[in-house]
Amino acid sequence: MIKAEGPATLGRDRPALNRRMLERNTMSALIAGVMGPGKTATEEEVRSAYELGKRIAQLGWILLTGGRKYGVMDAAGRGAKASGGTVVGILPGADTREMSDSVDIPIATGMLDARNSINVLSSRILFFIGMNPGTASELALALKYGRPAILISQKEDIIRAFQSMSPKKIEIAADVSSSIEIARRIAGSLDSGSNR
Repeated sequence: MIKAEGPATLGRDRPALNRRMLERNTMSALIAGVMGPGKTATEEEVRSAYELGKRIAQLGWILLTGGRKYGVMDAAGRGAKASGGTVVGILPGADTREMSDSVDIPIATGMLDARNSINVLSSRILFFIGMNPGTASELALALKYGRPAILISQKEDIIRAFQSMSPKKIEIAADVSSSIEIARRIAGSLDSGSNR
């Protein structure tokens, strides 16, 4: 018997679908969060976020951001899209009015800044570019929940302040390339079952 492929057959052939998804590794795709300022992001932070988004997509990881059309979150999403990646946007409002054009999967929360918990808990690895109060709250939540946090090109006083709050090591990267190397090492430990 020949089975049709496509959405109409999803419910009837679940075991085969699950096998195909596992073969494609879509069930275990790593979600990498990129956090940083929106409207107050600097040009350098935007450039770094764009490059980081590209590199995340090139690794086959899914990018998660705050989903808005500003600053670090928009730039990271545009970078991921330029490399064929998938972007999840966790939006603060109850609609998609301020959503970045790069977002493939919008999640409207209606939670405003309380969505930061979703950003952190939905990401297996988090990158932080730039700093503002919202980004600081996401970093604090990452430390609280034990999520791997990689700070890129951060000021020394910010690094010291957050390191003093956390018994876990915060990873420090001078640039996007070194942050990706750190993330790949962390991802390897996640895949091996530690740090889950």
